[in-house]
Formats: sequence, structure tokens, C-alpha cells
Amino acid sequence: MKKNEPLSESYYYILLCLARGANHGYGIMQMTEKLTDGEVKIGSGTMYGATSNMMKKGWIREIMSSEAGLERRRLYQLTDSGHEALRTEILRLRRMLGNAEGV
Repeated sequence: MKKNEPLSESYYYILLCLARGANHGYGIMQMTEKLTDGEVKIGSGTMYGATSNMMKKGWIREIMSSEAGLERRRLYQLTDSGHEALRTEILRLRRMLGNAEGV
């Protein structure tokens, strides 16, 4: 991740959801809605475009499901560089909020 390169809202929530554990695309979409009280909805096109791009960046990887009946579902897992991208974004957001205090 380039210095000061902000993540899109979709990328941020996908990484945030995966920081809580491996998940499939639909699960990430549901978790994002729950975390944001329905304010952020990631559509399937956005989801799969974003996961493809994040795999190319090395932020996430695809793993096999060990759950019975879900072997065909794609599960995504955060990589170390994905954790770093998320941490960098959280620090950026905290800095921005700090700058706004007292306004």
C-alpha cells in the first residue's frame, strides 16, 4: 500500500471482516451490513472485483473450507500484508478524526 493511499469503503470493510477470521464473500457482505447497521452494503460485483484485486495485491488469499457441504465455497483469509494495509488505514482514519476534534 502506498503511503497515504486511502482504502475505499468496500476494501476497508472486507479487510476488517477478514481480520475477524476467514470468511466467504456472502458472509463478508452480511457482516459488513451488520457492523454498519445497514448503512454500507457491498454488492456481489463489488465484492468479487475487490477480492480479486486484493488477492493480486497479496492482501488476502483463498483457502479451502473445512466445513461439510461448503467445500465449493471460496473462503478468503487476510495475509500479513493485508493486516498491515488495514492497520495503516485505521491509523490514517484516527489521525483524521483527531485533527477534527474541537471543530
